[in-house]
Amino acid sequence: MFDRYLIGESGFRNVVEGGKTFGFQLEVRIAYYRGLGLSMLEGFEVTVDGKQFPREENLFTVRGRTFTQKQMETEYDERWEMGEFATVTIPLPGGLRSGKHDVSIVEYLRVSYVPFITTGRDKKTLTLEN
Repeated sequence: MFDRYLIGESGFRNVVEGGKTFGFQLEVRIAYYRGLGLSMLEGFEVTVDGKQFPREENLFTVRGRTFTQKQMETEYDERWEMGEFATVTIPLPGGLRSGKHDVSIVEYLRVSYVPFITTGRDKKTLTLEN
């Protein structure tokens, strides 16, 4: 429903800890008109410049708390609200090169009254922040 707003315009950056770049991240919003509990999120497939990063390895951060896909399966107390930015972190040793990248994302959601997994899709050209 809100697919074109899924990928945030800012927050696309490499993630550096202890002087080493271990991946990159981007900001996302839920492609649904309501919030959902994290146990209802089936993850995010991210593709950058044609390279796909599987959802099982990505991390999800909302309001300062970070979860693996496996942890979200049993997270019943935390929600992701409509319009709220969250961060998806993709492990990639060395990160991405500076400059523009074609980024697409597929967001998988379990909505209680829909008998199948719903998806949100967005694609944007983003410039990696330094």
